[in-house]
Amino acid sequence: MRALITGGAGFIGSHLCERLLEKGYEVDVIDNLSTGRKKNITHLLSNDKFEFFQTTIMNEWVLEDLINQSDVVYHLAAAVGVKLIIDKPVETIETNIRGTENVLKYANKARTKVLIASSSEVYGKLPHDILNESDDRQYGPTTAHRWSYAASKAIDEFLALAYHKEYNLPVIIARLFNTVGPRQVERYGMVLPNFVKQALKNEPITIYGDGKQSRSFTYVGDCVNVLMGLMESEEAPGQVFNIGNSIEITIEELAQRVKELSESKSDLKYIPYEEAYESGFEDMQRRCPDNSKIEKLLGYKPSISLDELIKITIDYHRELMTK
Repeated sequence: MRALITGGAGFIGSHLCERLLEKGYEVDVIDNLSTGRKKNITHLLSNDKFEFFQTTIMNEWVLEDLINQSDVVYHLAAAVGVKLIIDKPVETIETNIRGTENVLKYANKARTKVLIASSSEVYGKLPHDILNESDDRQYGPTTAHRWSYAASKAIDEFLALAYHKEYNLPVIIARLFNTVGPRQVERYGMVLPNFVKQALKNEPITIYGDGKQSRSFTYVGDCVNVLMGLMESEEAPGQVFNIGNSIEITIEELAQRVKELSESKSDLKYIPYEEAYESGFEDMQRRCPDNSKIEKLLGYKPSISLDELIKITIDYHRELMTK
């Protein structure tokens, strides 16, 4: 079996590469390294079953050729991180929509099974306690760039499901909630690595807003296992699945937990949203997945606790700081 991973040099993609190679797959990666990092896959470059192509998914000649050679495609390439979305809204929209359109077009031509990595952002600011795949969506105005990512990922989902309905293309949509673990960096506003890096340096741990907003965090190893399980499932095509952890924690509590587990001397520092991002920025107070659908299909359960996940992240960044 041969797999193509778009965005395979990214945080999640690089872990997926490793797992697929372990299972005997041949793996091709296409990544322009705009948010991915070559160091994430350097240890794989000597593997004769692995090949890396440093180019964009807008490069249709290369993309089509790679899809034609593949049995399955994991489409992970996307603009990621709130900071990038605010700073580069054109890149966000074009990469997410046009890139996904390219993948679906050539996968349909080759009749190749595709998994589209979507995001919990598609729910917008829906105030539900837990978020189910069939829930409505609620966004702010188009004048708020913050919602461009959510809207673009929703278009990706509509387009993928349209290909399934009209052309019977085997497409699966995975809505990823906050996924964390080794190799995730703070560069694009990712909250846990931000907190950990600040704590290890005994710098103020910066909390945006009042810190009362809650999130749930998924271990990258669990996420990768579910992605592979969905791809192998005969029932999954044409459906949308949440992938997350149903245990919630407020951002303020998360900062405190990071401080304690890292034995840091850092203080907690609160920064208004308009100072961190832009005037009128909106955030969601809660974002917790209903995992019942993926539990029923794959028997999914988170494999490690939040404290263990924080410790893994601390150990990873502590090691980086000693190099």
